[in-house]
Amino acid sequence: MQGLIFSIKRYTVHDGPGIRVTVFMKGCPLSCWWCHNPEGILQEPESATRIDRVGDREFEVKEQAGKYYSSGQILEILERERIFIEESAGGVTFSGGEPLFQPAFLLESLRKCRGKGYHTAVDTSGYVDTKDLLSIIPHTDLFLYDLKHLDAGKHLLYTGVSNELIINNLKIIFDSGKDVMIRFPVIPGLNDDIEHLEKMRSFLSEYGPEKIRKLNLLPYHKTGSSKYSKFGIQYRMNGIEPPSPARMKELMDFFAETGIQVKTGG
Repeated sequence: MQGLIFSIKRYTVHDGPGIRVTVFMKGCPLSCWWCHNPEGILQEPESATRIDRVGDREFEVKEQAGKYYSSGQILEILERERIFIEESAGGVTFSGGEPLFQPAFLLESLRKCRGKGYHTAVDTSGYVDTKDLLSIIPHTDLFLYDLKHLDAGKHLLYTGVSNELIINNLKIIFDSGKDVMIRFPVIPGLNDDIEHLEKMRSFLSEYGPEKIRKLNLLPYHKTGSSKYSKFGIQYRMNGIEPPSPARMKELMDFFAETGIQVKTGG
């Protein structure tokens, strides 16, 4: 069995504990306005052209987003990094896109990775078929779970999908007893108003540190904006500036009242 992957990053330290290999799987049911991996949305290989300049000369460079890998090839990559992973108590993280958009390949890969003793993490939007989620829970040590907006209408507007399934699936993971790290993207003007922040804090406080290992506040950034034109995708964040470090410190203090460990960044 093969899965479509658009990037594999070694030595990552923001996608779970320790040093990790992060596998970015292609295909996502959401279309978030602020997505910094737009090349991960379509579940098919894509090509793009970028222009590199050296002095007065320009060169066209072809880029390919999406390559098929077997779970065995992923294990080969992990084995080459085993010493770093073991020394740092790290592991492998499946991200995207949405890894559960390729549920059979994800399940096979998780089983094989855990069978070789690797700590496994899945970074998910939660907008996935519940039966697919239930199938991977026994083989996943940690869930990195994205909570983008608790208002149903605004979630639909900014991501293209409802948040009902996302919240229901999160509760299923909580009930499973698995480790959960919540990821909340801080998008100025879209989800950082005081009304929504208070609603988010109240929701997280219901579960507290007993269910939520950590809350990661992810400040919006522009590093993925240049990818949009290359892949023919509309960029909808013009005029939105990243939150300042002072603002992120305010939000860390704000959410610290939940009793959950709060961190800025992944």
